[in-house]
Amino acid sequence: MSSNILSYVGWTFLPNLVTGWIQTIYYGITIRAGDPKPQPGTPRYTKHRQRIHIAVIAIYLLYTIYEADYSLRQEGDFYQDLDLPVDVDEKKIKARFRRLAAIYHPDKAVNPEEHANAEIYFVKLKSAQDTLTDTTKRWAYERFGPDVLTWQHVSSIRDYLFVGVQTVAPLYGGSIAVMVLLGLFGYLQWGRYWRYLIFAGLALVEYHTLTRPYWSPILTKVVNPFFTTFTSHPPILPFQFLALAHKATFTFFIALGQLSPLFASQDRPASNSSSGFDEQHLQRLEQMAQSTETETQRLLALEMTPLIGDEAGQNDMKGRVREWLVQNTIRSDPEVRDAMGRAMAKRRVGAPAGARPIAT
Repeated sequence: MSSNILSYVGWTFLPNLVTGWIQTIYYGITIRAGDPKPQPGTPRYTKHRQRIHIAVIAIYLLYTIYEADYSLRQEGDFYQDLDLPVDVDEKKIKARFRRLAAIYHPDKAVNPEEHANAEIYFVKLKSAQDTLTDTTKRWAYERFGPDVLTWQHVSSIRDYLFVGVQTVAPLYGGSIAVMVLLGLFGYLQWGRYWRYLIFAGLALVEYHTLTRPYWSPILTKVVNPFFTTFTSHPPILPFQFLALAHKATFTFFIALGQLSPLFASQDRPASNSSSGFDEQHLQRLEQMAQSTETETQRLLALEMTPLIGDEAGQNDMKGRVREWLVQNTIRSDPEVRDAMGRAMAKRRVGAPAGARPIAT
């Protein structure tokens, strides 16, 4: 339970945090020193952040599923405890238990601490042997896990199935209620169709897994053959498969919630397209202006390189550049030139004959 809470808490801040780190590192590697980096809010920055964020969420989703699978493997199952294949018959189960009991019997412990550990392990082996040699308990264990050992007043497959459905029903009922309630308040709108479709698919797979006398073909023909052929992963039992399916489904829902802000802007009404278009142009113009300013500063720094250490020369150069910019701006402005012409004409009025301009 604590690991699930930590996992969900991690989903709230880790993807955004890691995305920011990776984007900073990416710009540090791909953009040379002195060149402008994309600024937050610009189309290029947003595009890079979307791609990095999607990759981070996908990797974290896979890691969460791997973590759940690792926890299940650490807990083990009765087949692993007895070191037997999942299709073993009753005779081999009893023979294997007798061999292990002869090795790990508590009476062979030499001190109290080893005796206590041996007793716990022997009880575990005995529970595995008793469960797997009972056809009904074995069927229930493979579908509902070790919790079936604590169920009371159950003796048939029907009884186990009835109790098992009662333990699973709150999960589906509560999940549907939460999704509907959040939908009514305007949340979880993006990807809503896929949420309901995947949730219905999960319910169908679980129903098929729990109600059939044989294992799901997904396990027997796809998952377990892949693991046993290409990895050292032990075969997955139906209850482990369902636990992983639950974890993957709800983690995927959280991932959709993380991705929805990235794609919500693409679903805006067409009436806002013109404002978005103008905003993009303004952002591009701003980016071009910043790039030009940065390049100008870089070129100016290169021109000032011979004057490094000569403070008087630098001040003189800056003053001349400033004066040239002011004079060039004034002289190139048509209104300023007209005003200067009118002022000069007024000053010529009443001047001596030799000082007046010669009429043509």
